[in-house]
Amino acid sequence: MSYAITSYVLYLVLTIGLTIWVASTLFKSGRVFLVDIFSGNQEFANSVNRLLVVGFYLINLGFAVSSLDAIGSVNDLSDLFIRLSKRVGIITLILGGMHFLNIYVFFQIRKSGKENRLTHV
Repeated sequence: MSYAITSYVLYLVLTIGLTIWVASTLFKSGRVFLVDIFSGNQEFANSVNRLLVVGFYLINLGFAVSSLDAIGSVNDLSDLFIRLSKRVGIITLILGGMHFLNIYVFFQIRKSGKENRLTHV
């Protein structure tokens, strides 16, 4: 098998595995956070949680697959690891960025909700 094909296979396995692991961790740990944000409405929090995971998969896997050709030509084993680590690193940074963006948005929603509850009391 050529180095290029090996790099593509390893890249897909690593990025898909990383995406699944992060999504499942966020899904499990994020539920309590979402229930709090949505004032104890568990059904709504569960629904939002599932929708977030679907969007997370679509964005991350779509980016990973669409950037497969960015690995370029791979000449040897050393080149394979360098190119693979760069691409997986970019995916990891994107996953982290999306995670912090989600947390920021939900903290803003939570803050707004608490302000609304205080003004309506």
